[in-house]
Amino acid sequence: MRAVRARAMLAMATIGALAALAGCGTSASSVGSPGTNMANPTSSAAMTNPELDTGSSLGGQPAPDFRLLNQFGQPMSLSQFRGKVVVLSFQDSECTTVCPLTAQSMLEAKQMLGAAGSQVQLLGVDANPDATKVADVLAYSRAHGMVNRWDFLTGTPAQLKATWSAYHIAVQIEQGQIDHTPALFVIDQRGREQKLYLTQMAYSSVGQSARVLADELSSLLPGHPRVASQQSLASITVQGPASHVTLPSATSGGTVTLGPGQPRLVMFFATWLSEVSNLKSELTGANAYVATARKDGLPQLVAVDETVVEPSVQTVRGYLSGLGTPLSYPVALDTSGRVADGYGVQDQPWLVVVSSSGKTLWSHDGWLPVPALTAAVKHAVNP
Repeated sequence: MRAVRARAMLAMATIGALAALAGCGTSASSVGSPGTNMANPTSSAAMTNPELDTGSSLGGQPAPDFRLLNQFGQPMSLSQFRGKVVVLSFQDSECTTVCPLTAQSMLEAKQMLGAAGSQVQLLGVDANPDATKVADVLAYSRAHGMVNRWDFLTGTPAQLKATWSAYHIAVQIEQGQIDHTPALFVIDQRGREQKLYLTQMAYSSVGQSARVLADELSSLLPGHPRVASQQSLASITVQGPASHVTLPSATSGGTVTLGPGQPRLVMFFATWLSEVSNLKSELTGANAYVATARKDGLPQLVAVDETVVEPSVQTVRGYLSGLGTPLSYPVALDTSGRVADGYGVQDQPWLVVVSSSGKTLWSHDGWLPVPALTAAVKHAVNP
């Protein structure tokens, strides 16, 4: 998929001396229990939701200042945002796993506050030591539709390392893959750390994470503005290969069906993969697999766009309509994330072969050339 792909790193945390907590890639839900100091104390359901981190109190200690460059090359410091509530995250500028979930939950949380969102500043700090140019954070911001919605900061290796250290963010490269703590801090108007959140690798809980974050932001803003969300914080039922699912089509006004009845090759993707791969070539190239599958009686291909972490449905449809080459396979929109979670998606792209009975036969993280993909599918259905 790309030379450096984010993946998970598990470690421990303590309040007061924060260490690495979880990494950018696989599910972080196994990293301890959610915090007990909830932004929304009326929702006891959130306490038993394993895919939702309700936050840990940081006790109001001063947030370390830093001075870095944003995606436009403009110098910025944390202290310049005194008077606003700051949401500060650490994200890999080429991440295809947990970081897009973090970015989306930040954006949705601010939107839930309506006009009061103008009193909230969204900040990201690059946690990819191999992609630290201003162009890198700009490319990530463009891919996720956030160019003018936040400031994504970067700097020299020394500056970034100092910032990571100040916030106890673990960053390392292991076997060509990047590990980092997917931490999100809420800092109040006086520059004090109030809450720490860990993004969970669960697409269906992005809206829930946004609701929890919005509730915390509201508690810090004057007048405690109303949060415009009816999002339940209870555990969400996912939809796996054994479930009959009907999703809206991304390329027509119809629907796409998944579930038992026939074997399928399901390809999960998102349009922001164009930042780190030749997405157009991968999508149109998959037409060759479809032709081979029809000839050889292999499972037909169905693509699923992970719309829950896209800028909008229109972004997806616009991208697909601009490919220039019609796709010979259906593309569905997973607007809730329940399908991705049900199929065990941990990265983008993610390939899954399922049997006619709804059993997962094979899964793969990343793109494959059509011959290799065809061979893998054949082996999966005829081991």
